[in-house]
Amino acid sequence: MKDLSIDKLPSYYPYINGKSWESEGQPQQDVINPYSKKIIARVNLATAQDIDLAISSAFEAQKKWGKTLAKEREAILCKAADIVERRRSEIVKVLIEEGGNVLGKAMFECDYMVSTFRIAAGQARDVRGETMPADGPGRISMSFRQPLGVIAGVGPFNAPFLLNGKKLAPALAAGNAFILKPAPQTPLMGLLFAEIMEEAGLPPGVLSVLPTTNEALGDKFFSDKRVKMVTFTGSAKVGNYLSELAGKFQKQIVLELGGKSPVVILKDADLDYAVRAAAFGIYFNQGQVCMANSRIIVESEIYDEFCERFVEKVRGIKSGDPSDPETIVGPLINSAQCDFVRGHIEDAVNKGAKLLIGGDYNGNVFSPSVLTDVKPEMQVYGEETFGPLVSVLKADDYEHAVALANDTSYGLSSGIITNDLQKAFDFAMRVEAGSVHINDNSFDDDPNAPFGGFKDSGHGKENGRYSVHDMTELKWVTLQMGERHFPI
Repeated sequence: MKDLSIDKLPSYYPYINGKSWESEGQPQQDVINPYSKKIIARVNLATAQDIDLAISSAFEAQKKWGKTLAKEREAILCKAADIVERRRSEIVKVLIEEGGNVLGKAMFECDYMVSTFRIAAGQARDVRGETMPADGPGRISMSFRQPLGVIAGVGPFNAPFLLNGKKLAPALAAGNAFILKPAPQTPLMGLLFAEIMEEAGLPPGVLSVLPTTNEALGDKFFSDKRVKMVTFTGSAKVGNYLSELAGKFQKQIVLELGGKSPVVILKDADLDYAVRAAAFGIYFNQGQVCMANSRIIVESEIYDEFCERFVEKVRGIKSGDPSDPETIVGPLINSAQCDFVRGHIEDAVNKGAKLLIGGDYNGNVFSPSVLTDVKPEMQVYGEETFGPLVSVLKADDYEHAVALANDTSYGLSSGIITNDLQKAFDFAMRVEAGSVHINDNSFDDDPNAPFGGFKDSGHGKENGRYSVHDMTELKWVTLQMGERHFPI
């Protein structure tokens, strides 16, 4: 990646058909460091003609890529993992400067992507069908999985390496071509994938990266019949719009949307552990995490003591420069997000909530904040804040805690902390969420586990073989041994 400094302001272009693509009419966008608010790069954005070219290139390249041997795709993906390990410091720098990631979170994304590429490499050899009993005599009945063709991925800004990579890697493993539209705030991480995969030996055209701020251009992914699937991570509002497009054009779609995830803390929990777990679950990456436990539900017997200890814990969390290894909470992605978080706090306090700590911000660094006495009529109760703000809710008992956990339109992740194994598994069966973590917070994702939500948090699963399942077509094939008897 080029030197990201204002003195040597680099320019980038869309990546199409194996090369940096410059064309007439490409508008420019400045890439802003969310902490310093300085311009660190300039990106030339894809036009409608560029997107059409990328789809055409992908469509043609996939015909050959889809026929490559599994061991060939495996080798490229393994090499990509090695490249990530070798270029770790460079990737971390981009995550910090472009996205405001703190050092620990940037390192986490790198580790995750190494595993993701290696798991995808293994999946290249495990794209399989099955045989099944047939009702007719002399018939062999079987199924095959084949690549869909061209898949488009629309990624978010909050974890641009991890969340874009978990779409890209399994798509390639299954023999698909992939077109990535990175979030407008973090185009450099998207373009870095192009460098990694080109170095790994991926043939031209199999991957395109199309930075653009014109959301209407993304509609092309749905209207063009050559694109067989769209996978999206982002807000529920945008996800609903994309669902309408998918229905209109009969397009396969996987949606990983927002969350208002709960962590339930029962009265028998170890309070010190519960405080640490809940704090990490909301303040990691400044709360800009779809599975962050933005709602902490605590049984009444320990509620007051938990709040006291939690506030004390929050008071010791360091905020500020994301390049400082000691920083836990760095900047939000932009000032508009700071205003949005502040708006949730003001609305809640005006309607009777108490702000125990936080509520202010310096630049784009919003201080870790805690609300209590939050009620359903407050915006923060049901809306995703996507910032370092948590609501601590009091539950009368276990049954009330379950009811509060499910009192949301979202259903992405959840956690419960208790020594009562029976209640823990009862909660796991009853909570309306795609992930349940016992004796942990709601923040967890494993590159080999099924990840996805219920309700307004989307549908479909990501990671490993679960992604490959959605990114392939299942075809039924029969073989008649000898002649089949027909009634005519």
